[in-house]
Amino acid sequence: MTSNPLDQQRRVEIGRERRARTRARIIAAAFSLFGEENGLYTRIEDIADRADITRPTFYNHFSGMSELRDAVTYELTHDFLSAVTHTIDALDDPRDRAAVAIRFYLDRVREVPHWGWSLVNLSANGILFGAETHHQAEVTVRQGLEAGTFDLPNSAVGRDLILGSALAAITTMLREQPGATYPILIVRSILVGLGVPRDEAERVANRPLPQLRAPGPLQPKVDKM
Repeated sequence: MTSNPLDQQRRVEIGRERRARTRARIIAAAFSLFGEENGLYTRIEDIADRADITRPTFYNHFSGMSELRDAVTYELTHDFLSAVTHTIDALDDPRDRAAVAIRFYLDRVREVPHWGWSLVNLSANGILFGAETHHQAEVTVRQGLEAGTFDLPNSAVGRDLILGSALAAITTMLREQPGATYPILIVRSILVGLGVPRDEAERVANRPLPQLRAPGPLQPKVDKM
């Protein structure tokens, strides 16, 4: 007896949907755990327990923690980075673009501490802020070098200055609550490190933030678990 091709197709679709739901549940569980202060020490067993799956099921979807961290980081940062990039692209001066981008990230950490802890913990064992943000930071620095507004040996130095300082600042904000002016002080110091004169860095860092212009949703899908 030959099975109905439509029935076979539906079974394939059901299997695909079930697999996608399980993968999403794993990512949501990982985001929940990485978003805790001690999330750096999250294990596969912890994620499996939180997602209510078995360890073999985890490996049906991910080769290990490294691949999972990449997936969670993408879900965590992609939409927000898209909105930040969309907004700063309207600014002519690379100094403004760098300052605004950093302040957007620091402000979001204040609004969503769980998101901030996830960034800190995921960056500890991977690319700072994820591959997309890492690349975009270097693009912004390269634009500043081409415009002559940054004074650095190369774009990698500026990228690492921005990302490393921002990550340290996020950790301080999460642990110490250093005050409302702290993000501006950090931005000013980063700009000086990038080669911007101190008085100009002061002006740029204190300019009002533009409204974040989101091309898509800002909340990562995994926030909903």
